[in-house]
Amino acid sequence: MNSPVTSPETASNGLTITIDKLSKRFNREWIFRDFSFQFIPGKTYAITGPNGSGKSTFLQVLWGQVPPSSGLIRFSSNSVPIPSEDCFRYLSIATPYMDLIEEFTLAEMMDFHFKLKKIRPGFKPNDVLEKMYLKEAYEKPLMNFSSGMKQRVKLALAIYTDAEVFFLDEPGTNLDSRAFAWYQHELSLLPPKALVFIASNDAREYPPSCTIVHLLDYKR
Repeated sequence: MNSPVTSPETASNGLTITIDKLSKRFNREWIFRDFSFQFIPGKTYAITGPNGSGKSTFLQVLWGQVPPSSGLIRFSSNSVPIPSEDCFRYLSIATPYMDLIEEFTLAEMMDFHFKLKKIRPGFKPNDVLEKMYLKEAYEKPLMNFSSGMKQRVKLALAIYTDAEVFFLDEPGTNLDSRAFAWYQHELSLLPPKALVFIASNDAREYPPSCTIVHLLDYKR
């Protein structure tokens, strides 16, 4: 069952991702097939499906890490097409499998990240430390962080980046109850025009108002 493509008139100002008959397969197995959709700014999309159904692969195809087998992906900002080689400038990504530079301290990691990516307007690095309550670990090497602390760092670097599209793959992984509540709160404060993708089967990880995309609907 394929969802209708949203017409351009319904998309608010900001970055839009339009996919047309997008397909990906590994060997003989189709991960998704003939997927046509328009993802519009100001909305959150929950990508759901059983474990191993290809949720992470779908996100990786969208952000350009994995090439599709067929179909088109078009990025546009305020209806102006964005060249594929420039799309990364608009994106922010957090995944459990994304590596941090473990030899870095948290201070060095933040300095490195925010030299490559702009911090969201109105924030400073100290604000980020306060918000993710890791200020006491500022000079601690990341290799000595727990898995939950590392996931908090990955989420914070993504959430506080000045971006238009946010990809969050299983964001609640390894978070304790306090960190999970922090994530939910910060998710609700993302910029109004942000386009947000959350790959998850846990309904607590995405807001009730989001649009749910069942990946199995596009697997045939």
